[in-house]
Amino acid sequence: MSSQAIEPELHAAGSREEAWLLEKNDLSEHQAMLTQEFDHRLMNGIQLIVSLLALQSRTATTPEAADQLAIAACRVASMGRIHRQLHVLDHQDRVEFKDYLNDLCQDLSSLLIHDSSAQAIAVEGSKLDMPTKLAIPLAFIVSELITNSAKYARSHVTVRIEATSPTERSLSVIDDGPGLPEGFKPAESKGLGMKIVQSLLQEIGGDLRILQGDNGCGARFTIKF
Repeated sequence: MSSQAIEPELHAAGSREEAWLLEKNDLSEHQAMLTQEFDHRLMNGIQLIVSLLALQSRTATTPEAADQLAIAACRVASMGRIHRQLHVLDHQDRVEFKDYLNDLCQDLSSLLIHDSSAQAIAVEGSKLDMPTKLAIPLAFIVSELITNSAKYARSHVTVRIEATSPTERSLSVIDDGPGLPEGFKPAESKGLGMKIVQSLLQEIGGDLRILQGDNGCGARFTIKF
């Protein structure tokens, strides 16, 4: 085939590729717009529920009902803040992860720890700058593990970031509750929370190890990444 015959084909192929890239970019922008619209509607819905619960608490006929409605309003508001925390990184390339975890855990604490005398969820370790594409799944994993600890252990929870080597980090969620059943295997768990954790670990190529908590009490879930 002569060069004169090839040139039109190359030009046509280039035009098709350019059109495909433009279409892909349009779809991506449309998806981003739909996501923003969904988040906006969700947050508006949450704020409406909070406002209605707060109004009901002020018009309740008994102090006990007023207290329960006020508590419900606070919990729904906390759910909204957690949702916002988990998606605040969507348009950032990197994040200082410990500071981000501190904000997330404060909201999780107000939602999950109902006893005012209980200790808040603590975040320990050094500051760590990391890519957002790693921070987001790690944040969801931490959220799921803390939720499980608050549900079953009902104890103090510590989130700890550690350097295990120059190139490896670990992220642990530790409680001082009764511990896990003997022979517990995350991969065989029927709970939705552990299934989500396993899926996210595969996404980041992380490794989950389960040990006893500090001083031999409770449970420690450690992710190596």
